[in-house]
Amino acid sequence: MKKILVLIVLFQTIAQAQKKMIFPPNLKPGDTVGILATARKNLEDNLAPAKSWLQSWGLNVKIGKTIGLDYHQLAGTDDERAQDLQEMFDNPNIKAIWCVRGGYGTVRIIDKLDFTKFKKNPKWIIGFSDVTVLHSHLNTMGFASIHAIMPVSTKATEEAKETLRKALFGEHLEYTMPCENMNRLGNAKGELVGGNLSILYSLFGSPSAIDCSDKILFIEDLDEYLYHIDRMMMNLKRNGCLESLKGIIVGGMTKMHDNEIAWGKNAEQIIDDVTQNYKIPIIYNFPAGHMADNHALIFGKQVSIEVNDLESKVIFH
Repeated sequence: MKKILVLIVLFQTIAQAQKKMIFPPNLKPGDTVGILATARKNLEDNLAPAKSWLQSWGLNVKIGKTIGLDYHQLAGTDDERAQDLQEMFDNPNIKAIWCVRGGYGTVRIIDKLDFTKFKKNPKWIIGFSDVTVLHSHLNTMGFASIHAIMPVSTKATEEAKETLRKALFGEHLEYTMPCENMNRLGNAKGELVGGNLSILYSLFGSPSAIDCSDKILFIEDLDEYLYHIDRMMMNLKRNGCLESLKGIIVGGMTKMHDNEIAWGKNAEQIIDDVTQNYKIPIIYNFPAGHMADNHALIFGKQVSIEVNDLESKVIFH
């Protein structure tokens, strides 16, 4: 029995090593970006800034059928949202799909999608927050995607916009930040995965759950109770995710809440507490997540993280 288990682990390790991430083609002037809603509705006339950004980069814009649909909280029914995304998957003239906003709802359509044509003609999927469902599902299939600002991110900094442009056009990304007191020093290299912690937590046990083995994990979250952060981090620990990581990048832990009886730690301290036994580098307060200065990250790409007493670096290869 032990020999069989060793062979299974060996085969899994070999398969993981042989897996090659597929990167959609970099965009070029004249390409078309589709904007649609996979989750919360978008009824406002608020897309002019995003259209302007894309057009200034030489790109064309196609607005999806879900923009303006109103079904309670959602941008249309599950079938309507799935159909809109499916049509953009299957349209060879659309080179990237930009999710208009997060909220909740992408998980309700993920199993309705047919990725047959996407696999033959992959394109960049862009967004954050609830879009983590798509990022994670695509990663399990071996496709890279971009965690970045969304069309409704009208308060995005110029630097955040520029990092998205660089990611889409295949230009080099490298971030350097002053050292945070809580950072855990060290160097690591691995494939970048992750996204919104609440979404990652909800996907464990499903076909969309990320494989944490030898990865660099990025996490961020918004509007959560602190004890929820502890519960989700404990879930990652008990799932074996944390012990198999090479490093962690912690983005914005924004607008956290506490109970009348305080939990006793903030979000960063909770993460530090749960990860104490893992000798891996950790970067805190990385500028990504629910914030104006939301820097683009390419999930599926190899990155190096370097953390010392003076600064921390994230370098995409």
